[in-house]
Parts: sequence; C-alpha cells; structure tokens
Amino acid sequence: MQKIKITYDSLLDAILALAKRLRINEERYHLSSEDFFDKYTKGLLDDRIDFVEWSGDYQNFLFLKPELEDRSSLAA
Repeated sequence: MQKIKITYDSLLDAILALAKRLRINEERYHLSSEDFFDKYTKGLLDDRIDFVEWSGDYQNFLFLKPELEDRSSLAA
C-alpha cells in the first residue's frame, strides 16, 4: 500500500475534510464513527482497507478536534 500525504491550508480545512470522509463511511455502513471505532478496536470488524482508513480518519479527527475547540474559545 502506498502512503499518500495530504496537506491542508488550515486546521479548519483538515477537520472539514475528515468530517466529510467520516460521514461518507457512516452512511455507507450505517454506523456512527464512534460505534465503528469501538467495534474495530475490539477486533469485532475485519481489516479491510475501508475500515483501516476510517479508523485513521477518526483518530485524526479526535486528535484535531480539541485544537479547533481551543482556538475557537480564544477567538470568542
């Protein structure tokens, strides 16, 4: 599998791109990202590429979300 690096102009752009990919998977598999990640980390789902990427997107989203919230509170 080839690694692809994607860069964004801002934190908001990155969060929006992640949210869009999460929503696509949620609709495709009829499962929230939170529920998916819980099942995936417990080994209840297989390691198909969609799930590996979804897991990575969700982890990145969880990592970046507090940063966006911190910046938003400073701007208010």
